[in-house]
Amino acid sequence: MDEEYDVIVLGTGLTECILSGIMSVNGKKVLHMDRNPYYGGESSSITPLEELYKRFELTDSPPESMGRGRDWNVDLIPKFLMANGQLVKMLLYTEVTRYLDFKVVEGSFVYKGGKIYKVPSTETEALASNLMGMFEKRRFRKFLVFVDVIDFTGHALALYRTDDYLDVPCLETINRIKLYSESLARYGKSPYLYPLYGLGELPQGFARLSAIYGGTYMLNKPVEEIVMEDGHVVGVKSEGEVARCKQLICDPSYIQDRVRKAGQVIRVICILSHPIKNTNDANSCQIIIPQNQVNRKSDIYVCMISYAHNVAAQGKYIAIVSTTVETSEPEAEIEPALELLEPIDQKFVSLSDLYEPTDDGTESQIFASSAYDATTHFETTCNDIKDIYKRMTGSDFDFENMKRKQNDVFGEDEQ
Repeated sequence: MDEEYDVIVLGTGLTECILSGIMSVNGKKVLHMDRNPYYGGESSSITPLEELYKRFELTDSPPESMGRGRDWNVDLIPKFLMANGQLVKMLLYTEVTRYLDFKVVEGSFVYKGGKIYKVPSTETEALASNLMGMFEKRRFRKFLVFVDVIDFTGHALALYRTDDYLDVPCLETINRIKLYSESLARYGKSPYLYPLYGLGELPQGFARLSAIYGGTYMLNKPVEEIVMEDGHVVGVKSEGEVARCKQLICDPSYIQDRVRKAGQVIRVICILSHPIKNTNDANSCQIIIPQNQVNRKSDIYVCMISYAHNVAAQGKYIAIVSTTVETSEPEAEIEPALELLEPIDQKFVSLSDLYEPTDDGTESQIFASSAYDATTHFETTCNDIKDIYKRMTGSDFDFENMKRKQNDVFGEDEQ
């Protein structure tokens, strides 16, 4: 502990682990601490199943019908990776892919008029889809018709959470649809990927990258004080010792006095013994419920994965519903999604406050990540990482900076 570091990182959430990996590859001396005994922070995967019951303070233990507890790895924050998105690029450039295996998510669905429809992934599916009329289909093949299928395009393809995008120039929407179609082109079934054994594998992969480049890791390490001098950070005190640093990265929970509440997200983890109806018995899928289909301001998302991803016992499925809270009755807000999942064996409800930093960190040199939002992909998380990187280094984020150094002496032989 009693050493000088370039960067100290508090919390092992995905954002923090990716940044510590990048800083380590860039030659910085990094100390990474977490008060928890496990990796992942808010974005961890909980195993065994008994631990999930404890975490949500359920007095019962899981019934025998749910199989062995250790067969479960349940994500607290449900998200998929866009196959051609920023996080996959980060994984490829850093070669963290060597520690992970992915499966393609089988389908993406959208809710319309109380039913769910598959988001077309091929020309044939587009022509067969009931989402559009016959003439729209022909136009859709040439290009997506914004006016006729606005909900479907804006929310299921461009992945906007609200309708605010309708008031701004269309270029960003076109670029988002391009990302969706390029991601779809890679594997064909859907544009989404998901790691075997759960999302908790992602922070661990980047933590391993940091360690290969000399980063020091300490789990189960309480943080007593962030030490400041003349308005900027100079170290972190833990168990009576002070580790000194020039810069600090952390999640909002470590600096409650420097963040503000920006909203709430409700997430409901549902254990099922069946695939979701009308999804062609998919082992994994995403369902988007556009906000104006259910008279809301923001979309409701459903991520479903299963035993096929080594996250549940044989024959079991995990569906996680999430949305931004808009009323004083959050559980009532997600009722349309829960109805699609019936019957539900067990559900675990969590409400998370969304915190964001109150300053950009340039004076204090404390750089806090933003909380994970309700979206079911990592693009907003990656934007946060790029933003923090720019504030820390003064230069734009460049994927090339993440490449493992060709002449490094660490880890090159391990497979």
